[in-house]
Amino acid sequence: MGKFHEIPNVYVGEVDIKVKNLDDALAFYQQIIGFQVLEKTDRKAVLTTNGKTALVTLEQPEDVIPKAGRTTGLYHFAILLPTRADLSVFLRHLLQTGYPLGAADHYVSEALYITDPDGNGIEVYWDRPANEWKWKNGKVEMATEQLDGEGILAESDAEWSGLPAGTIMGHIHLHVSDLKKAEEFYTKGLGFDIVSYYPQAEFLSSGGYHHHIAINTWQGAGATTPPENSVGLHWYTIVFPDQVSRDNALNRLQQLGSPIRKEADYYVTSDPSGNQIRLII
Repeated sequence: MGKFHEIPNVYVGEVDIKVKNLDDALAFYQQIIGFQVLEKTDRKAVLTTNGKTALVTLEQPEDVIPKAGRTTGLYHFAILLPTRADLSVFLRHLLQTGYPLGAADHYVSEALYITDPDGNGIEVYWDRPANEWKWKNGKVEMATEQLDGEGILAESDAEWSGLPAGTIMGHIHLHVSDLKKAEEFYTKGLGFDIVSYYPQAEFLSSGGYHHHIAINTWQGAGATTPPENSVGLHWYTIVFPDQVSRDNALNRLQQLGSPIRKEADYYVTSDPSGNQIRLII
């Protein structure tokens, strides 16, 4: 873990989520997921695992409306734990709380799936060592198989005390309206490589990771962009190793006709399905 989410790679750093009720959401993200609060105001909370790095921000828009069906946006964001033992502790915690969960073995990783009170999807996973991943013709072998829950639980009997400090944002998986247009944006624009295909979905990464970003049309081709005040994804960050690599990406996005806006120390763009991205260094 780690080398795929640091220089010289390009990766996802933070996710900002709109919620219906900040207090309810915060209780879930602290008590069920195990985040710590880094900063908080009446309508916003910044969450961390190490006391200094923001991983998830929760926002409650003034005129917020519930998540609509069959729209683009977040499928899930994925929190990457340092070890299988950490996943063991988290799984036992979920079982003890009785919170509903899904689970899968993806060959490259073992994952748990839960949904926050607003319907935002969350994956919590650990990566098997990269030298155990199988590649063929530049594509990594992934699947959705039954998780060895008993084997994971046997890894550790440590007591749950929240997410470990080494936890990072592993990847983000997005609903898009047009797979080919989204593919062009993420490959030709942002420079990611396609590393795997799945029915109506693609997985993209930099530096040989199994995926930093996934895109799908599981909400239907032509799915609409949700209203600005809808619960769901507000924005996420893509971290570049240096100014040159970000400038190169901005030039490519400009050639594609993608929207670009300069903010204080970052740029804002959106993929063709309206998923907003902050490009940071």
